[in-house]
Amino acid sequence: MTVLIAGAGIGGLTTALMLHARGIPVEIYEAAREVREVGVGINVLPHAIRELAALGLLDALDKVGVRTRKLTYLTKRGQEVWSELRGMHAGHDVPQFSIHRGRLQKVIHDAVVDRLGHKAVHVGRRLAGFIQDDGGVTAHFTDSVLGGDAISHRAEVLICADGIHSAGRRHFYPNEGAPSWQGVVMWRGATDWPVWEDGESMAIGGGLGGKLVLYPIAPAAKGKQLMNWVVNVRIKDPAVSTPPPDSWSRKAPLSEVLPHALRFSVPGMDIGALVKATDTIFEYPMADRDPLPRWTFGRVTLLGDAAHPMYPVGSNGASQAILDARYLADQLAMAEHPRAALWQYEKERLPKTAEVVHTNRIGGPERVIDEVERLAPAGFRSIDSVLSHEDRKAIVGGYATMAGYARVRLSGTR
Repeated sequence: MTVLIAGAGIGGLTTALMLHARGIPVEIYEAAREVREVGVGINVLPHAIRELAALGLLDALDKVGVRTRKLTYLTKRGQEVWSELRGMHAGHDVPQFSIHRGRLQKVIHDAVVDRLGHKAVHVGRRLAGFIQDDGGVTAHFTDSVLGGDAISHRAEVLICADGIHSAGRRHFYPNEGAPSWQGVVMWRGATDWPVWEDGESMAIGGGLGGKLVLYPIAPAAKGKQLMNWVVNVRIKDPAVSTPPPDSWSRKAPLSEVLPHALRFSVPGMDIGALVKATDTIFEYPMADRDPLPRWTFGRVTLLGDAAHPMYPVGSNGASQAILDARYLADQLAMAEHPRAALWQYEKERLPKTAEVVHTNRIGGPERVIDEVERLAPAGFRSIDSVLSHEDRKAIVGGYATMAGYARVRLSGTR
């Protein structure tokens, strides 16, 4: 069996490593001129890190990321709603990582090149279409950089891991339209900053309509480390406004972002100074797509954001793509026929990711902040008088169980 993958993001690259480990030849086609360190920070949860550790990537991740120790949910005013240990500190056998998205992608890409060779990754090639027959699938790729000749490649399976604007998804659902947007704009940045708290913790302040996310994404050096921040604010009515372009390279002026950032308070952190110290601020709409009725058509299937783009809530986007990769690779290695493998993969992963998409739309585990701010908009003296410990635990723990990363122990603050 030979497999083609469209897209050299985290999902596509991880799938390539998984297939290679199972002895299945694979080639990757990426539309960009090169695999670059784009984006800012993300978190990868233990159930996904376990898969990357099995691929031998843990040491490389430790060099560029942070093993997350604690997560705290706060109101916009900075009052604590919930706090819990994460990763190995919570009883998992592997860590959770806070990491620069581009550096995570580079770790996986470097492993692909090392194990599969440079010729396995074709850059500057965008999926343009494909045709199938009883024996396989022929995929066509255009030159997305220089506009040169198109090329075609034949294989037994085509995996479309080409993001929220997937050409494969558009082929099967040509009338789907633009991604779903609720008027929330994300401003993101990262800058070297004095180590905050223990250098391993993250904080999320505010609910779905207005939120600040804060965590380090690189090991500390000389008392400083790369601090990632995100400000999400619902600033437009999606019924009458179109979303801004969803490009990681779109820059936003400080004057536009700072007033929104100053709405939030995090103990021990000067949010205004942090934002002012950031050289480049990126703007991105918070968007997803409705879950699909099916991902697989014959010998072609979708994976990662091409299959289930979701709001960046609960640290689940990259993690779910990695879980896709593991399950699909296992099925392709075990099944008697590729179509049976793709069908079983869809049967297992589609309903699980659809539930995550729907739950993220209402806030995911961070919904506990929305609930507290709804009940006590002016703040509180005792969190238990607003929402009991058990009720808060049910919201946060219920999401963890649904998404597949429930911790061994979940105590939380009282």
